[in-house]
Order: sequence, then structure tokens, then C-alpha cells
Amino acid sequence: MDMLKRIKEIADAENINYSSEGLEALIFTAEGDMRQAINNMQSTFSGFGYVNPENVFKVCDQPHPLKIQQVVRDCAKSNIDSACDGLYELWQAGYSAVDIITTLFRVVKYDQELDEEMKLEFVKQIGYTHMKVLEGLVSLNQLSGLLARLCRTGLPDSDFQYLAFGEYK
Repeated sequence: MDMLKRIKEIADAENINYSSEGLEALIFTAEGDMRQAINNMQSTFSGFGYVNPENVFKVCDQPHPLKIQQVVRDCAKSNIDSACDGLYELWQAGYSAVDIITTLFRVVKYDQELDEEMKLEFVKQIGYTHMKVLEGLVSLNQLSGLLARLCRTGLPDSDFQYLAFGEYK
């Protein structure tokens, strides 16, 4: 919270219009780098005249964490259709696989609603996919496969039985 306090002091001293959520978005995008947060604040204010989450994520060209959080919630509930719809929307908006994976990891890491066991499995699956993406397997299919594995994590073992011909019950 020291970072938030300092960013707020700078914004007030420079007469920058902001919302508290906008300052939190600066911290999220900067990943703990104060210089990056200040640069992002300056760029956002220069470009839009107001620092709010939507403007910060536009300037930083990162998927909005709330959109990613909804995908995570859908996966936790094993709602593959809705999760894939959210992923497809991000893909169509032009976000790269690396941007989506990176934001997905950070959202899961700080998610307070996921139980620890599920969170650890999600992080493991995201890490595995991140490695594959960095190796060059960059496609919507790769990301969709990740969502399928995350949705499978949310299913009780009794609901996930392999049937003949690769069909799932």
C-alpha cells in the first residue's frame, strides 16, 4: 500500500484527475515497479485526461483483469462455454496469447475466492501453457485447451469419467 500512497501523492501534486480504481490499475499493470506505474500514469493522463481502469488498460495494452476474472470464475464453475466466450472476446480484441496468459496468472495469483488447492492447480496449468506459448505454440486452440483443463479442475472426480471414443460424461 506504500506504492498506492506514493502514486496518490504524485497524482495530487501534478493535478492529475483519477479514480481510486485507476490508481489500483496502475499498480496492477506495473507489477511492483514504481517507475513503470508513474510512466503509465503520465501516459494515461496525457492520452485521456483521466486515470481510470479502462484508460490505464488501453494505454498499457493489457486485457482488463475483470474480464479475465470472469473467465477464471467460469472455469472454477466448469462452465466451458462461457469461459471460451470470454477468451474469444479477448482474442478478437487483439490481445496476444502472452498478454492473456500473463494477466490470467496474475488474476489467479491474487484471487481471494478460489480455494488453495484449485488455485495451485490453476497456476500449474497456466504455467504449463505459458511455457508452450513461449515455445511458439501461440494459438486460440492452445488457450482453449488451457480453459478446458481449468474447467476440468472444477469438476468432482465422479463427474469426469472417460467413456468410449473419447466422450466425457
